[in-house]
Amino acid sequence: MRRFVGLVMLLPVMLLALILVLGLVYSALTPPSTLMLARWVSGKPVSREAVPLDAISPFLVQAVIASEDQRFCLHNGVDWGALRDVVDDDEGPSRGASTISMQAVKNVFLWPGRSFIRKGLEIPLAVMADALWGKRRMMEVYLNIAEWGEGVYGAEAASQRWFGKGARNLSRSEASLLAAVLPNPIQRNPALPSRGVRAVAARIQARMNGVGGLMGCLR
Repeated sequence: MRRFVGLVMLLPVMLLALILVLGLVYSALTPPSTLMLARWVSGKPVSREAVPLDAISPFLVQAVIASEDQRFCLHNGVDWGALRDVVDDDEGPSRGASTISMQAVKNVFLWPGRSFIRKGLEIPLAVMADALWGKRRMMEVYLNIAEWGEGVYGAEAASQRWFGKGARNLSRSEASLLAAVLPNPIQRNPALPSRGVRAVAARIQARMNGVGGLMGCLR
C-alpha cells in the first residue's frame, strides 16, 4: 500500500518532468497536435508540412493576431485582464479569453472540448511554453499545428489545400479567410466562404491595419 501511495504521489512529478522535457524538445522540433495523434492512431490521414515562420505569409500572422490575440506580444502567455473579464457560460470557459499561447499548448498537450479542468491546465502550460519558446517560436508552432479542415493541419497544408499555393504566397484576403475559419475549421470552408465567413474575414482585414505595431516580438 505504501508503494502504491508513493507511486500515486510521484505521478504528478513525473508528468511535470515529461511536459518540461517535451517543452524543451518542441522548442526546436515542431510537435504534432493531440488531434493529429488521434487521427494517426485511428488510421485516418493527416496532411501537415511543418515550415519555418519565414515561409509563412506575414499577412497570415497579422490576420491571426488580429482575430485571435491582439495582445500577443504584451502578455506572458495568458492575458490576465481578458481572463478576469470573461463571464463563462454554462457550457464551459469561453474561447474569448484564450490567447494564441493557450491555444497552442491546448493543441500540443491537452484535449479538445470545453472544461474548467482543461482551462485550468492551459494557464500554467501557456506561461511555461511562452517562457521556454519565446514569442516567435510560439507563433511558429501555432501556425504549424492549427486545424484548417478535416485532417488538414498547419498553414502550409491549409494553403495548398484551399488555395493551391504555398503559405508564403497567401494574399491578404486569403489570410483573413483562413483566420476567419479557425474557430470552426470543420464546418467552415475558406475557399468557398459563406456570407458569415466573408463578413468575419472583412472585419479581420480591417483590424489587420492596426496590428503592425503590435508585432515587434516576432521580428
